Amino acid sequence: MTNDQDLTQLMRDNMGALNIRMGVELVEVSPERVVGTMPVEGNTQPYGLLHGGASVVLAETLGSVAAALNAGPDRFAVGIDINATHHRSARQGLVTGVATPLHVGRTMSSFEIVLTDEDGKRVCTSRITCAVLDRDPGPKASA
Repeated sequence: MTNDQDLTQLMRDNMGALNIRMGVELVEVSPERVVGTMPVEGNTQPYGLLHGGASVVLAETLGSVAAALNAGPDRFAVGIDINATHHRSARQGLVTGVATPLHVGRTMSSFEIVLTDEDGKRVCTSRITCAVLDRDPGPKASA
């Protein structure tokens, strides 16, 4: 297994409580493209429409996974900015998000995440920017 495969499996196995509660599933994971789905049911606002915050949760998850994959094994990514434009509502079924890189640099990366409904219509466009940091090497051995 490569480092990317290890990281991909770790992410799929450890989605976190919020993603589990919201039904987020990773479908395709690579540094160039991360795809995930989320059900509309259970993630709606009082009018029965997909909650905008739920769209942002899916977008941030996919963008963060993409940033982590691009950061490399000795680095990690933390989100520092996210925005979303909600184009149309979804009332049922699954929404699918696709995260693709806009910029992958040594200290910062940005990704566009497009969410679509089951008819392929764009529901939301989001952009996330992540800082890429060195992992703490841990305590230094005393001389």
